[in-house]
Amino acid sequence: MILSKKHKLPDPIIILFSIAAALLITFISLPIIATVVTEQAGDIAFAMGDPEVQSAIAVSFGGALLATALSCFFGIPLAYIMARIKFPGKGVVQGIIDVPIVIPHTIAGIALLVVFGRMGVFSDQMDALNLRFEDNMLGIVIAMMFVSVSFVVNSSRDGFEAVDERLENVARSLGASRIESIMTVTFPLSLPSMVTGAVMAWARAVSEFGAVVIIAFFPKIIPTLIYEKNLHTGLVESMPIAALLIIICVGIFIALRTLTTVWKRRMEEKE
Repeated sequence: MILSKKHKLPDPIIILFSIAAALLITFISLPIIATVVTEQAGDIAFAMGDPEVQSAIAVSFGGALLATALSCFFGIPLAYIMARIKFPGKGVVQGIIDVPIVIPHTIAGIALLVVFGRMGVFSDQMDALNLRFEDNMLGIVIAMMFVSVSFVVNSSRDGFEAVDERLENVARSLGASRIESIMTVTFPLSLPSMVTGAVMAWARAVSEFGAVVIIAFFPKIIPTLIYEKNLHTGLVESMPIAALLIIICVGIFIALRTLTTVWKRRMEEKE
């Protein structure tokens, strides 16, 4: 019997891939869902009303936002250079960009202390400028930026590389300057990649613990608070806070994905 195209059996490879995908999604989602659903709504609400938790969330989200802004300010120009300019040692520079991703983040915190600590390389200059990084919001921001800036650079670079350089040349042939061609041609076309990099950098910064706790235990970020609660009381006090953070982060990501989808649809309609 010959099957019609409508009733064609699924490809065995697709079935195998689908099973692997389902197992991976289950592996990722099960611990997250279990953490939320096993907690009483009252306990999560109590954690939400705790001033200490509110302060830690504000420090985490605010520090991550500042770190992401700095990462974009410095990282996007670097990404453009990496995508467009050929120069000696380019592979070394790319390796340096990727280092924060591969080294343990407690080591990153120690390395930042060596430079920005009270007894660090630039301690005299920082004292003269009355700058303090240890146990300070500045320390939190630089630690978050250190571990997350690679996402901005790499994602933005991929976006720039996907844009044909000839489009910039056409804009320049029509009288636009180099910066005008970048701002009006390359950046708009690369915007999805830049936004993706920024979102991933922000998420990485919010979740950072190892580097931050080394350079700035205070003011407490939410991962530090959860760790401290877990040490003192186990899961009794730490789980409601963890569940609250999961709910907040999932809500933010759903909102961002929705906004991104709407923005892409409008861009396609304009085209």
